[in-house]
Amino acid sequence: MSRTRPINCIIPPYILEKLMESDDRDVRQAALATLLTTARLRGERAVRARSAAAAAPGNGRRTIFDCEQAESFTNAVLARSEDGPASLDESVNRAFDSLGLTRDFFKEVFQRNSIDGRGMRLDGFVHYGFMYDNAFWDGQRMVFGDGDGDSVGDLTGSLDVIAHELAHGVTEFTSGFEYHKQSGALNESMSDVFGSLVKQWSLKQTAEEADWLIGADVWTPAIEGDALRSLKAPGTAFSGDPQPDRMSKFVHMPDTYSGDWGAVHYNSGIPNKAFYLASVGIGGFAWEAAGTIWYEALKASTAEDQFQDFADTTFQKAGQLFGAGSPEQSAVLAGWQEVEVSLRSVPSGLARARSHAFNGHSGVGREDGTAALARQIGALSDKVTGLAKEVAKLKGAR
Repeated sequence: MSRTRPINCIIPPYILEKLMESDDRDVRQAALATLLTTARLRGERAVRARSAAAAAPGNGRRTIFDCEQAESFTNAVLARSEDGPASLDESVNRAFDSLGLTRDFFKEVFQRNSIDGRGMRLDGFVHYGFMYDNAFWDGQRMVFGDGDGDSVGDLTGSLDVIAHELAHGVTEFTSGFEYHKQSGALNESMSDVFGSLVKQWSLKQTAEEADWLIGADVWTPAIEGDALRSLKAPGTAFSGDPQPDRMSKFVHMPDTYSGDWGAVHYNSGIPNKAFYLASVGIGGFAWEAAGTIWYEALKASTAEDQFQDFADTTFQKAGQLFGAGSPEQSAVLAGWQEVEVSLRSVPSGLARARSHAFNGHSGVGREDGTAALARQIGALSDKVTGLAKEVAKLKGAR
């Protein structure tokens, strides 16, 4: 049975609660106001979800509105349209440009026509609320707060944040991962994956060159090197980052708003790390192989899939796209192996074989281990094919 999805915010409750402990009165008040506003928006989202019609196709046309620090969309002022001139407001222009980059990424890399695959219009609302410490996708629009100016900067200032939020729409129109527990963590992880890929694609960075950080431009903007999350090293994005990077550190919390719907923003670190490992294991541009595998797996997934389900699907898709026993499929297997997610479709003895590369190394040192793993997978595939032929002969002899 489908659950009503809450609005998808880039900054989770545990970070806002951390900000409420700040010595800065303005930071504390902004965090509290953001939590209260988000709670109200969740109620409005539940009502709207029951009556909302499908968005009219618009070839991904962008329109940016200015809320002028009000917590309302109805009185927002048109600030920039697809065919209109640039604005004098840089927040408007940043939102407009980032919506376009995200749209173009999905079109050029995955041949997807906007968020829903059918040309959905992209509406963005900037300057939402007063010192609102968040950005979110609510199923119909992208909304940006200005932040408190200290711990959280203007949320239009980060391409990966904007791509992350729009990617929630992609997930909603494909697998529809339910927003709680493991399926919810997969939902969040897909947004982090696509958010990072859009940034890498825009900068033409390889997997090795990328920083794999989410929100580095808007989280404590005066401090370099920290971010909201790290796909490369979950648990290290900022001081006190609680994300786990493997199943043995899995976080158990209540399936409530205060419990982060079963720790979806916490446990997303596990599939995030698997994707990072697969990407650097394959090498080159992450969107070309690993990103395509993850996107095809997303389309083939169901709403209640768990980590193991999705891991199996990525392994299968890697085999279909690049061949059974290919280096790409081997890298996917090793990535999930490293974060302690087993695959049903792979014997445990084979799954234990991993290359030195997936302990944080890459390059030539990876080749021998990956090649050996590929040979093992290929041999297994040949055995399965042989058995299938024998079964077919037996059926024919009856």
